[in-house]
Amino acid sequence: IHESWTDDLPLCQMCGVGTAPNCVYGPDGKGTQSHTNEDGHLGFRGEDGCFLYGVFNGYDGSRVANFASQCLTAELLLGQLNSSHTDNDINMLLWLQAFDVVEKSYFETIGDALAEKADLSNYLLPHNENQKFQERLKELEQEVSGGATAVVALILNNKLYIANVGSNRALLCKSSSDGQNQVLQIGRPHSTDNDEELQRLAALGVDSARVRQAGQIAGQSSTRRLGDYRVKFNYNEIDLLSAAKTRPVIAEPEIHGSQSLDSVTGFLLLMSEGLINALESAHGPEQANQEIVAMVAAELAQAASLEAAAQSVVDRVKRVHHDVYVSGRQRATYCSRHEDMTLLIRTLNYVLADGALTPTQGGRIYPVSVPYSNSQSTSKTSVTLSLVMPSQGTLTNGTNTASTLEEGTPTPGSQSPTATLQSTNTQTQSSSSSSGDGSLFRQRGSQAAQPDETGRVPPYVDFSQFYRLWGSDHSDGQSTQGGLGPQ
Repeated sequence: IHESWTDDLPLCQMCGVGTAPNCVYGPDGKGTQSHTNEDGHLGFRGEDGCFLYGVFNGYDGSRVANFASQCLTAELLLGQLNSSHTDNDINMLLWLQAFDVVEKSYFETIGDALAEKADLSNYLLPHNENQKFQERLKELEQEVSGGATAVVALILNNKLYIANVGSNRALLCKSSSDGQNQVLQIGRPHSTDNDEELQRLAALGVDSARVRQAGQIAGQSSTRRLGDYRVKFNYNEIDLLSAAKTRPVIAEPEIHGSQSLDSVTGFLLLMSEGLINALESAHGPEQANQEIVAMVAAELAQAASLEAAAQSVVDRVKRVHHDVYVSGRQRATYCSRHEDMTLLIRTLNYVLADGALTPTQGGRIYPVSVPYSNSQSTSKTSVTLSLVMPSQGTLTNGTNTASTLEEGTPTPGSQSPTATLQSTNTQTQSSSSSSGDGSLFRQRGSQAAQPDETGRVPPYVDFSQFYRLWGSDHSDGQSTQGGLGPQ
């Protein structure tokens, strides 16, 4: 059995991961998996109060994602980091000793195969030998192809550092002591619709307008990647990149830190591109961040474990995506397939609720639409919205008696608190905050109903009034013939 470099490192018990494989829907709505799951993730606890987390979105195979998750961990958690390091030290370690080493080390592992592939490609072979060489070339191509994007979170000295390569996403969700709830997107996607990335490519001689129109470079939307020899060594053979003066698709991470976690209560989310795209395809990009946060908060309020909460959120996104496809609605055309999905949740001073709570006791989470643009600008834009949260009244038969609001219908004078949400997009992060009593992080519910001697639990809804009204409207006696109501 092959042992990795990181087998002896302790796993972090404060994080949970949910995953779902890729899926292509048929005309009948049934899904089939088109390839093996190519995503990867990590969550380790190092020495000296150090924690490392990562989500990797692999493509054309899982080789790069698997290699990066192991090598990155080995480069950071085997004694390299300690509490005496400054922010500058950590930024240098993340880039030079982590991502740069991962990139170079990976290409060393496939160096011999790349060399053999180059030699075979230069041969002019007789027809009777051509098939054998073509088969070998195909084998080599499978061995060397593929890449990955990555979002990595490092916590050291209770400070958060985020390193991003590609189009995965990191969200920091925190509830402050003054009642503010804040959702902070850390970093920007390195994709073909990001203005700053297009400017970087244009400075290298690439026609950025063509790149934006194409939406992809060699089959992927990301402009920064790990691995993928085609865009690293053979980019002059790719039409879109042929005019580049130097290597246009790079593995250099964008590093954000440090973000102090002192007195922070909430959670950190790392999401693969497949999860983000599935939700944005179904509901549009404007509310994706808030929808994910609302789902996570709802699941944490009732889940027995972080792993269960993360998996439930991924399952919900998968179900939303599928339901939009089979509905035939306007966005159904965007939802014919989705890629592998991965969600990592890391709690921050957050106490999980009792896993025995029933779903009806958890109240309702009302998602908030927050404008978000992939192409960040240097100017700040803000919008004020309303967030209606369920009020925290007492529970009777599993029903919240203090609130009669229907979703999305705030009523003046209602007991449900209304919160104001402020959304801000900046060059490096987009954030939204809500104030008031409607905390996304509040623990809700009471003890679940206990079964009686027959093993049944009391009903959540009392139908006695319904039976009385139905009976009075059918007083001709027919009402009793069907046995309606309790006998």
